[in-house]
Amino acid sequence: MKLAIITAYPPSKVTLTEYGYHLVKHFRLQDDITEIVLITDRTSEEKDLSFDGEGCKITVKECWDFNNYFNLFRIYKAIHETKPDAILFNLQFLKFGDRKIPAALGLLAPFFCKLKGIPTISLIHNILEQVDLENAGITQNKVLQRVYNFIGSMLTRFVLASDIVAVTISKYVTILEKKYKARNIALIPHGSFETPPEPNYSLPKGPKQVMAFGKFGTYKRVEILIEAVEMIRKRTQEDIEVVIAGTDSPNTPGYLDEMALKYSHVPNLRFTGYVAEEDVPVIFGESAVVVFPYTSTTGSSGVLHQAGSYGRAVALPDLGDLGILVREEGYTGEFFEPNNVGSLADAIEKILVNDCHRVALGKKNYNAACSLPMSVITKMYTDYFKAIKYKKLPTFSPILTKDVENVVNVD
Repeated sequence: MKLAIITAYPPSKVTLTEYGYHLVKHFRLQDDITEIVLITDRTSEEKDLSFDGEGCKITVKECWDFNNYFNLFRIYKAIHETKPDAILFNLQFLKFGDRKIPAALGLLAPFFCKLKGIPTISLIHNILEQVDLENAGITQNKVLQRVYNFIGSMLTRFVLASDIVAVTISKYVTILEKKYKARNIALIPHGSFETPPEPNYSLPKGPKQVMAFGKFGTYKRVEILIEAVEMIRKRTQEDIEVVIAGTDSPNTPGYLDEMALKYSHVPNLRFTGYVAEEDVPVIFGESAVVVFPYTSTTGSSGVLHQAGSYGRAVALPDLGDLGILVREEGYTGEFFEPNNVGSLADAIEKILVNDCHRVALGKKNYNAACSLPMSVITKMYTDYFKAIKYKKLPTFSPILTKDVENVVNVD
C-alpha cells in the first residue's frame, strides 16, 4: 500500500505537527505499507525524518502553507502526481489556517480526494459542536458564533464524504451519528506517542518542576498555574520551578511574552519556547507534575498521552473531552476546578508533598499509555484501509476495530 498522509510535520509549528510525526514514524513500520507520501506544509528547514531502524520509503511533498487560499488545489495536485493507494488526513478545524476562508477551503480536500476514487480516511481531532468558540479565541460575538456553527456543519459534511471519519472520543461518534446520520464513523483512540522503558519515577536534584506543555493563550492559560504555585510556596517549604513549555496559540500571538513580563518578579519561572521533538523526553522526564491549566477542551489530549508515556503524575480539570478521555483510557490524576487558583494549588500540592502518591499516579498513567501505543493505532488504520479496498466494512455503527477484524480476511 502506498499511503499518502496529509498533515503538518516538524519543524512546522502548525497544529497537530507532533501527531503527524508519530503517524509517519509508526506507519513506516507497518508490513502492509510500502511507501509513505508525506503531503505537508512548507518549512524553511528540512523535515525531520531521522528515524531509528529500517522502514518503508518516505517521499516528501511540501505543497501547502498555513492560511494559503490555494491549499486545496495544491493538495489535490500532489495526490494526482503521486497516485497513492490510500489517503489519511490528520485534521482539526483550524488545520489549514486561522483565517476563515483558507481554513474552510482546506477542509474540502477530503471530499475532492474521495471523488478520485482513492480510499480516504479523515482523522478529526475535534468537532465544532464540542468547541467553545469564545474560549478557543475564535469569536465572542454570539451572532458570529451561530454563523460559524452553520459553516462548520457544512464543512463537517464535506469531511464526512470520506470513506471513514475517525474520531478519538466516543462522544464524537454519538454526536456525528445523531446530527449528521453518519454511518462511517470509526472510534480509534488517540494512542501514545512513545512507550519507553518504564521510568524509575525518581526526580532530578534541585527544584521540583511543575510543567505545562502546549500552545497557550486561548483556553490554555498560564496565569492560574503561576499563581497556584505562588500560593503553594507561601504555605509549604517546597522548592518549586514553574516550566511553561511551548508557544503562543496562533490566535493569541504575544501572549507568553506578556505573561513573562507580568510575572517577571516570580522566582524560578522558565519559558522554554518551542520544544523540539528530541527534547520532549527531557522536558517530561524532569517534571514532578504535568499541569493542564485549561478553561475548556477541544478534543483528545496529546499532552496527556505524552505524560503517561513518561510516567508523570498530572493535575487536570475534570471537564469536557479531557474528563471523557481520562475515564475511557484509564488515566488518572489530581483534579481541580477550572479557573480556581486555590483548587489547582491543592491538586498540585497533594502530588508534590507525597512522593508515594506521585509515583502511584505516574505508574497508572504509564500503564494506560502502554495499553494503546501508536504501533497499535496505525495497525487499526491499516486494517480499515484494507476493509475499504476489499469492500468489507461493517454496515452497522459505530464502527469499532474489533468489527473490522471480524470481517476482514486478506491473508
